[in-house]
Amino acid sequence: MFSGTARVSHALKKAGHRVTSNDLSTYARILATTYSQVDKEEHLDKVEQLLKELQAVKPIDGYFTETFCRKSRFFQPFNGERVDGIREAIKDKCLDPELEAILLTSLMEAADRVDSTTGVQMAYLKKWAPRSFNNLELRIPDMVTKVSKGKCRAYGFDALDFVTRVSGDVAYLDPPYNQHSYLGNYHIWESLVLWDKSEVYGVACKRIDTKTRKSELNSKVKFAEYFSKIVESLKVNKILVSFSNEGFISKEAMEILLSEKGQVTTHSFDYKRYVGAQIGIHNHQGDRVGEVSHTHNTEYIFEVDVNQ
Repeated sequence: MFSGTARVSHALKKAGHRVTSNDLSTYARILATTYSQVDKEEHLDKVEQLLKELQAVKPIDGYFTETFCRKSRFFQPFNGERVDGIREAIKDKCLDPELEAILLTSLMEAADRVDSTTGVQMAYLKKWAPRSFNNLELRIPDMVTKVSKGKCRAYGFDALDFVTRVSGDVAYLDPPYNQHSYLGNYHIWESLVLWDKSEVYGVACKRIDTKTRKSELNSKVKFAEYFSKIVESLKVNKILVSFSNEGFISKEAMEILLSEKGQVTTHSFDYKRYVGAQIGIHNHQGDRVGEVSHTHNTEYIFEVDVNQ
């Protein structure tokens, strides 16, 4: 659940497990489709051919370039025009969902390699990042071959809706820690895969629907109640929950919440905080004017052996 960039789903499928992934964000579902649902042997030859075609597509000065290269400065215009051209070409091909997901993943990752951010898309750098001068290059995503236990799946349901539809051996949950939604952090990828040319707002040109597509898990008041409903509804033998000491509820509160489902063991790990904490506090001129209070936090893995 909360599959995000699909790194966990990808690793589990590589290890031979049948994985069912879920995330409400469309870009995350696309990534999970590519890295867990897709079976490499079914699409590789076609993907190689299509990526060669797309790499040669004529650039277009369109929505992406205007929004994310001029109104904001996430990408240099020459790369923005490449994104516009390639994305329009993908749309025009009317491909089957799995094949389209692979091409969109390749385009997202290509754009990510030439952006001018510290990692998330809440803001862009005052000066162009060195990598932003590189040419956008499409690459074949690291797809995985079919696993013997059955077809992996990627879904885009609300979390509470998802848990009523599936069952399994192990559930891995990596819910939001705070008020910052992944939709806001990666709004460009959402716009790129939906290609609805959404109205935007603010310096970062966020999608207008980031104001309304809110999750109860991004609310300090609502988090515990909603997360408890999710855990209660899980039909699995073991639950793993990834959380942080900077999250909405404390380690002790999470242990109490999870203990309603079974025996809880907590594993703690020292972890570097987000990139912004590493680079310090800067003024509007880009000058470093201070340090954050701490550059490390504690990440927890709560392991729950479910009562049978």
